[in-house]
Amino acid sequence: QVQLVESGGGLVQAGGSLRLSCAASGSTYSVHRMGWYRQAPGSERELVATVATAAASDTYADSVQGRFTISFDSAKDTVYLQMNSLKPEDTAVYYCNAASFVYTVEYNYWGQGTQVTVSS
Repeated sequence: QVQLVESGGGLVQAGGSLRLSCAASGSTYSVHRMGWYRQAPGSERELVATVATAAASDTYADSVQGRFTISFDSAKDTVYLQMNSLKPEDTAVYYCNAASFVYTVEYNYWGQGTQVTVSS
């Protein structure tokens, strides 16, 4: 089992910045990827960014490429999402995700979500 605790959401004006944090605990040795997803009202949950925990490999949604940066601190088992040049359309609940392998089965774990609101 992996537990995830998120922090860092809030209200910011368009053009501003926020940094989200997500600390993992429990069976973190099995986690091979962490990431952030978001869900706006009336929309499906969508991928924002992911990072491999053992390699310098990350992916981004086209909508955040160049504005958001994901990083992973292995010493703290914590993933960060630095969000710059925020837009009103970035408003959503942001969820931390951890993907782990147990034998050949991948398990996904989710945080409780943190609200990000960008005002115009």
